[in-house]
Amino acid sequence: MATQAPKKFTPKNGPELQKGPQRSDEEDFAQRSLPNALGPEKSLLSSMLQDPSEYVMRSEELGLTPEHFYHPSHQTLYRVIKDLSDGSTAVELVSLTQILMDRGVLESIGGPSALTEIYTYAPTAAHFDHHLTIVKDKYILRNIISSCTEAITRSFEDQEEVAGLLDEVEQKIFAIREGADIEQAPTVKEDVRKVIESFEKFLAGGGAPMGLKSGYTQLDTMCNGLKAGEMFVIAARPSMGKTSFVMNILEHVCLDANLPSMFFSCEMTSEQIVQRLLFARARYAITNLRNGFIPTKAELVKIKNAATEIADSKLFIDDTAGISISELRAKARRKKKEEDIQIIAIDYLQLMRSTSKQAQNSREREIAEISSGLKALAKELSIPVIVLAQLNRGPESRTGGSPRMSDLRESGSIEQDADMVGLLFRTAYYADSQEERDEKDGEAELNLAKNRNGPTGSIPLTFIKELMRFENSSKEMEPG
Repeated sequence: MATQAPKKFTPKNGPELQKGPQRSDEEDFAQRSLPNALGPEKSLLSSMLQDPSEYVMRSEELGLTPEHFYHPSHQTLYRVIKDLSDGSTAVELVSLTQILMDRGVLESIGGPSALTEIYTYAPTAAHFDHHLTIVKDKYILRNIISSCTEAITRSFEDQEEVAGLLDEVEQKIFAIREGADIEQAPTVKEDVRKVIESFEKFLAGGGAPMGLKSGYTQLDTMCNGLKAGEMFVIAARPSMGKTSFVMNILEHVCLDANLPSMFFSCEMTSEQIVQRLLFARARYAITNLRNGFIPTKAELVKIKNAATEIADSKLFIDDTAGISISELRAKARRKKKEEDIQIIAIDYLQLMRSTSKQAQNSREREIAEISSGLKALAKELSIPVIVLAQLNRGPESRTGGSPRMSDLRESGSIEQDADMVGLLFRTAYYADSQEERDEKDGEAELNLAKNRNGPTGSIPLTFIKELMRFENSSKEMEPG
């Protein structure tokens, strides 16, 4: 008797194989609740209500904000507790209930019974720090989901602005890593605290500059130092010494003040930059090498010491030619995170590029995007950004060659975005005769044509050509 072949099941004869409507991954994802920890949230609030003098202050020290709480009623309650604590009002259940009632929010948190439940929720505050970490972690996860969801949506909608989108996504991810929501505006109270702290440091320092010292006394006096969040544009015609001037500033910040610094060179290689810095630091004329002069033993010691200083310093040089604004910002963010750089210098603005679609057909639009991007970078990283820029041929048409802000090439947005604009100028360059050129050799000035937070005026400098150095001049500055 032949064995009968097993019957093949199909959707028609096998009801167990019939499947109901399947949910897509998107539907499954949409129905999930965002990460939260309601229990630890209640525990934190309970500890604060039971011992406000200890745990309200503790929560503030550890950076807890209302936004860290997932449940809206918990956010409301934490805000009220903080308000009471900041106002030196006793935080206790009866007064808190009355204030919530007066503000019309008592029922929104569940009424007096819900408040009593939270008060008695945590029998001990021993796990306060652990529960706070859990609440913060859930908040970070929600931020990641929010940022990634927005990135996915934008990836479908803005497919022609890839570089700009990547820059925005990276910025938000870095903000999450720092534990801050970039969309959240700081409170006025926090701003006042920072201003008072800066003022107290200024008084404690006997009136010393509040920002980074540039190494140029009169410049530091006029601008009160290179301050965080500000963009300083140094503009000049070619061969005026822009690169030397900014390298002299970086030398002071990085080598004398021992602060991590970053230099983006779009024109020269990193080796050329280091060569300039090395011999300027050693105060040895590099032209001597080209002319066949052999350094003395004392000069060799200076060169060796300068080399050791530079090698041990935290000066980071990026010599990517034609770097885009989005690439520069990405590299600067990483270096700020890894090395906590305190200043950025860029040589020079017109050699950078923007990859946005709007900038492709307009050079003026491209320069405007680069300029505003650098100003935004200074604010984001909270460090000074020095930007070199070229001037047009306007000075050549004037007697004496004195530059003006209107000579900035290709875009008025540079002048608009900058907090300070310094016009570098060497008088001997435009001398009419060799005799006059010899007489004015070494004379230079930085005309501080714009200073958003201070006076303007002409700052005299001394230029030592063989050392490629600008130094303080003994002359008095001319006020604007």
